[in-house]
Amino acid sequence: MSQQDLANLAGVTRQTISGIESGQYAPSVAVSLRLAKALGCQVENLFWFEEDLPETEAIVTKPIATKEGLRVSLARVGDQWIAYPLVGNDAFRLEMIPADGEVQSQTGTNKVRVQLLDDMEKLHNTVAIAGCTPVISLWAKATERWHPQLRVHYNFANSMAALHSLKRGEVHIAGMHLYDPQTGEHNIPFVQQTLAGKNAVLIAIGVWEEGLLVAPGNPMGIKSISDLADSKATIVNREEGSGSRMLLEQKLQQQRIPFRSLKGFNHIVHSHRDVALSIVSGIADAGISTASIATIFGLGFVPLHRARYDLVILKEYLEEAPVQQLLSTLEHRLVRSQFEILGGYDTSNIGEVVATISSPATQ
Repeated sequence: MSQQDLANLAGVTRQTISGIESGQYAPSVAVSLRLAKALGCQVENLFWFEEDLPETEAIVTKPIATKEGLRVSLARVGDQWIAYPLVGNDAFRLEMIPADGEVQSQTGTNKVRVQLLDDMEKLHNTVAIAGCTPVISLWAKATERWHPQLRVHYNFANSMAALHSLKRGEVHIAGMHLYDPQTGEHNIPFVQQTLAGKNAVLIAIGVWEEGLLVAPGNPMGIKSISDLADSKATIVNREEGSGSRMLLEQKLQQQRIPFRSLKGFNHIVHSHRDVALSIVSGIADAGISTASIATIFGLGFVPLHRARYDLVILKEYLEEAPVQQLLSTLEHRLVRSQFEILGGYDTSNIGEVVATISSPATQ
């Protein structure tokens, strides 16, 4: 609204509003109360002393050379605050992420003092998830419609990085899609090994098609992994710890194709989106991703494997209200519809507890 509109609602002059906005006029208690009433909020939401902003100690998730002035997003995980640096690509989704706080000083090797820029209660109501599938953000957006006070902090990470983040206590939930050819199991062997001594549950959110993204119409006629070597196609690869890289290496080993015989094997990108963009731009002829990503970018797709994508949650977090609110929406029709419309997803097992991992002491 305009300054005059607000002045009319609050019963003050436009000059008063202009003076407050420019910092040249300190409003009286009466004017402050009128403005708060007109805007439907509390006085402290409009006016505060900078030195009165609360502070808290948090564990920072990434080593940063300069910590003072660092923008971070915050979530309460277990009994500690976790600070996620908003730097580089981590500062963006489709839009810039608002900061929850500003680092004031470093208090230890991996600890910082953070001045809060948002309400503590709102920060407490945050669920932190690490994973690589775009459907997590769709799920989060849908959930926030039903639970407006709930926040979901989505930290992009490949499967093993997400699992290690959960182990370190940096997130409530890790998303993963790793296949173990020795056991024929998805995810469970990796969770048992990485989270040894911890209790966790695995909840499925769907089965997706993994394979090769290729140019529209597949002009090189690629039909298998062996065709990549025979046609001397240029690929892009994912970083170690990602399900996509693991799938590529498993397929190469099965067909006894040396890793280095593929042109571009060492050209590393760090997301499904970057794989697709490399092919769209002509940098590469192929790369491992999913059928849904191929559909989104209008690319050709060569299926190789069906992988189950699971959410891994430590049992100690399951009873926390924000986590329960988020999980309660997983099987909602609108969430399922968002997943299915992407294509390449089978959601028939969504919300199913596929495994319970217990430490030896509790078995």
